[in-house]
Amino acid sequence: MTTIETIESRRSIKHFDPEHSMPEADLAELIRLTKLAPSSFNMQNYRLVVVQDKALQAEIRAAAWDQEHVSDASVLFVMCADLNAHMADPATYWNHAPQPVQDILGPMIQPFYEGNDRLIRDEAVRSSALAGMTLMLAAHDMGYDSCPMIGFDPDAVAKLINLPADHMISFLIPVGKKTKPAWDRGPRLPDSTVVIHNRFPA
Repeated sequence: MTTIETIESRRSIKHFDPEHSMPEADLAELIRLTKLAPSSFNMQNYRLVVVQDKALQAEIRAAAWDQEHVSDASVLFVMCADLNAHMADPATYWNHAPQPVQDILGPMIQPFYEGNDRLIRDEAVRSSALAGMTLMLAAHDMGYDSCPMIGFDPDAVAKLINLPADHMISFLIPVGKKTKPAWDRGPRLPDSTVVIHNRFPA
């Protein structure tokens, strides 16, 4: 499947085979591919909570308006982010780079974010969103389907997964084998609505 075919055919699926178990090799490959997503300063501040325990999936389902795809999925990913990733040793992210690059970029990271809670949260959302889209496209190319979800109680889910205080939840992604096709794709808004050339009209 080409990249274009993957993008065109990926759909949000809400009905999964509850008996399907994802092989460990497939899960490892899906995680490997997800980690290739881009992130600011290469911080990789997304965190993937991989939920395969069926009892825990059922508890999360109860906190997600009882939506069946949460517990029927082979794997439930809770897409999170570390809000303090910018505080880590810069070498964590840049030890692969030439020393002059490390000397420039490393000292920039912490002051760029420090004291700017909105930027820190925005970065967390961006990073986890990029990782999530990468995960969904990779899953589809591997023969799985998925569905990004924001229909859940984040405080309840945070308690269920023991979310650290310096982390946030972005969204959920159930992944599995579909049992029903998606609805027809809704029409895309026209370019005249979504595409702005150069700048918005005054």
